[in-house]
Amino acid sequence: MNGEKRREEIIEKLQSSSKPVSGAELAKIFKVSRQVIVHDIALLRAGKYNIISTHRGYILEVNPRKQRIYKVKHNSDQIAAELNAIVDAGGHIVDVFVNHKVYGEFRVALSIHSRKDVNDFVASIKSSKVSPLSRLTNEYHYHTVEADSDGILDYIEKELEDQGYLVP
Repeated sequence: MNGEKRREEIIEKLQSSSKPVSGAELAKIFKVSRQVIVHDIALLRAGKYNIISTHRGYILEVNPRKQRIYKVKHNSDQIAAELNAIVDAGGHIVDVFVNHKVYGEFRVALSIHSRKDVNDFVASIKSSKVSPLSRLTNEYHYHTVEADSDGILDYIEKELEDQGYLVP
């Protein structure tokens, strides 16, 4: 079995287990050393998996947060108001992206959780004298937003619509 296949099966094993799975147990199942399992876990963590080590073994943490993508449009002077509307409603702004007709998708991680993060982001745009990514697409852009529930995401959507930022 190659490493990629083994790592896929490690994830399946962690997903199906109701308790932590030890490195020694995984090593025995896949007939490799425990060190190989430690390396596999590191590679999985570097990818998209949140694997937690406990004294009893590994646990795959499943993200219970909900995610939604909003298409919005506004000018540069409204960036802070738009982002504050999202964080004030309980959202976490994961990223911003645009779909350019010629160049394709441009996506930038933001990780904005609070008004302070919004202020820091807006200040960095102003101090570096760069144009926001949305300038490439006539101010149209998208945000991936996470929240604890669909209800919060619905509320964020309504706020963005009420403030005139949401594009149908």
